[in-house]
Parts: sequence; structure tokens; C-alpha cells
Amino acid sequence: MRDFDEHTITQAVVDRLADTPDPRLKAVLTSLVRHLHDFVRDVDLTFAEWQAGIAFLTRTGQTCDAHRQEFILLSDTLGVSMLVDAINHRMPEGATETTVLGPFYVQEAPERPNGADIAGPLEGTPLLVTGSVAAADGTPLGGASVDVWHADEDGAYDVQQLDRLGGLAGRARFRTDAEGRFHFWTIMPTWYPIPDDGPVGDMLKATARHPNRPTHVHFMIAAPGHETLITHVFSADSPWLDSDAVFGVKDSLVAAFAEHPPGTAPDGRRMERAYRYLAYDFGLKPAADTRAA
Repeated sequence: MRDFDEHTITQAVVDRLADTPDPRLKAVLTSLVRHLHDFVRDVDLTFAEWQAGIAFLTRTGQTCDAHRQEFILLSDTLGVSMLVDAINHRMPEGATETTVLGPFYVQEAPERPNGADIAGPLEGTPLLVTGSVAAADGTPLGGASVDVWHADEDGAYDVQQLDRLGGLAGRARFRTDAEGRFHFWTIMPTWYPIPDDGPVGDMLKATARHPNRPTHVHFMIAAPGHETLITHVFSADSPWLDSDAVFGVKDSLVAAFAEHPPGTAPDGRRMERAYRYLAYDFGLKPAADTRAA
């Protein structure tokens, strides 16, 4: 067939995919072509707009390097990352909701004993974090690994300032005790902007959007027989909870980082100055649910 027009070309492209050996690849590409062509027709895309879109995607790729993934940032800010996360993490009752991993996870985080202070050279208001890990049915999970990481009081992560800090700080890996409990000290983080000096930042400015993420602490929790949980806990008094740049906030993940005066902290530590306290319990989805899905 020749002489394709705006009404016939979509089916022609779909027909060219008919012999794709991988059925999943065929299904995904077929749907992509249909939706992409429908988008072009829906907005009556001009040639200049098509060129601008190609240039934007080209700059997005050129901005990526070993330390920055602008395409993931674009996915985050368009809500695609959280949509994929939601589709792939339909959680049973009792399991903690998930959110995006973010770009600052470090696989080789130092393992520390419960009760350790992981702030290192970071300065700020002390923060005590206590929590527990259980199966979705409430059974405590002893020996679970709990990775934590967060920004400092200026909104920067350790990996963004390794030269100044001299190493990792504000992150660690803990193991839950026999009752599934863990606790540690650090400093209170704050909200921060995602990188907005590239094409994604230009998109945010063009659409009158801010680049900010609300205050949060990251958690990655793993235990045998359970799906690894990747989530944040957000501070209830933070700005931007209702307009997180990457759409990561869920009501169940918002908690009080309560202010406490000097005195004896819940873990028995004597505090000579005011501090903040977060207590949060996590539930893990059984791995069997993942296989069934």
C-alpha cells in the first residue's frame, strides 16, 4: 500500500509489526504507535512543534551522564515513574505503600548497629527515627535490612558534596532485631528542588511549575520471602506536600516529625537540646503476591 494519509498511516505501521517474534514487544509497540499517532492527530501537531519536540528529547539525552539521568527526571516530572510504580506495586492490606527510588540511592551504604548516629559531619537539628518491620499480616520480621538515606538541612545529599564531607553521611543500612524493630539518630532533613538547570527544568518553567520535593527520609527494606519495599516517609509540616514535583506523596506516607524539648529521648538518650522524632512502622508484601501478579 502506498499514498498514506493521516487516517491510513497508523494501521500501515501496525501492519509492519505483525511479524514481531516477541509477543510482548509486539503488543507494547503496537499500542505505542496507536497512542502516539492519536496524540499527533489530537493536537494537530505542526511541523515546527514536531521539530521542537525532537530538539527537546535530543537535549534530554545529551544532559545524561554517569551521575545524572535526565530521562528518568522527565519521567518523574510527567508522573510516568509513579504510574509505573503504582501498576507494579498493587499492595495488599497491611503493606506499606511504595514510591520512587530517586537518584541518590547508594548500594554500598555502611551497615551500622541499631541506635547509631549516622549524621557524621552533617549539622542540624537532631532527629531520632524508630520503627518496625512486619509482614502484611503483622508478623514481626527480624533480621530485615533497612536502608535509609536523606538530604541535609540545606536540601543536599552526601553524594552531591562528597569532597566537602569526605565520604558518605546521612545514610546507612540497619538490621531489625528479633521483634522487627530498628532505630537510629541523624539530623532533620529539609525539602529541596530537583535539578532544574536542564531541559526538564525548562519544561517546568514553561508550564509554571516549581521543582521542589517535600521533606522526606528514604527507606529501602528487604526481608526473605517478601517484596523489597522502596518508599519515603514525608514530614507532615513540610511545604510542597500537595505539589511534589515528582508526584511521590501519598497520605499514608506522611507522618509527624514531632518536635521535642531537651530531656530524655524515647530511646533513653539524654538530649541537651531540642530534637525531632519520627516513629513509623512498615509492612512488607509477601513475595508470593509478586509471583501471582
